Amino acid sequence: MIKAIKAFSDNYIWAIEIDNKYIIVDPGEANPVINFVGDGEIEAILITHMHNDHIGGVAELKEKYSPKVYGPIETSDLNDVDVKDGDEFEVLGKVFSVILTNGHTKEHVSYVMDENLFCGDSLFLAGCGRVFTRDYKASFDGLQRLKELPDNTKVYAAHEYSLSNLEFAKTVIDNEDLNKEYERVKKLREEDKITLPSTMGLEKKINPFLLADCVEEFKNFRDKKDNA
Repeated sequence: MIKAIKAFSDNYIWAIEIDNKYIIVDPGEANPVINFVGDGEIEAILITHMHNDHIGGVAELKEKYSPKVYGPIETSDLNDVDVKDGDEFEVLGKVFSVILTNGHTKEHVSYVMDENLFCGDSLFLAGCGRVFTRDYKASFDGLQRLKELPDNTKVYAAHEYSLSNLEFAKTVIDNEDLNKEYERVKKLREEDKITLPSTMGLEKKINPFLLADCVEEFKNFRDKKDNA
């Protein structure tokens, strides 16, 4: 079972529950996780990248629950295990595969478990993370790796950016799938409900950053979004 823990104004910390134990993804704050888990056990924490809204709660959670922390080399001060592209590891009987999805940060990674993708800030519903490294090829290449995942893969992004992403997407692409998703998300947000997870199959139809044919087109979309 995978549940969202809300943090800050628009972050989602993902909690994977297996046999009454938890794997926590990107805990930017500790208190929401503690309130959610209570006296339960946190077996592991997975970190996608170094930004504080994804790691700010790790130290406190380590002290309270003693989980094993997996993360890229850029968070090695917090990690028990440094992970890199192509690595696999097992937690609570589940195998996690690591995919390098950098560009947002230098060593950003994503995790795949069964048909579930935990992609931090590399991929959002109808969007992608800002390319703070300015390495647009790395960001494009990372998304191409994610694009190879099966269509039924559920996409657990780390932020509730769906509506603004769809509004931008409608300015650069036009199809019926995009229009339907916009109406779905708009209604959910009016009710203050979560819009995630998405699926890779849907993202391949509505996400301009996945539909971009080359790095140049990807950068063009990214520049337009950043300057909107």
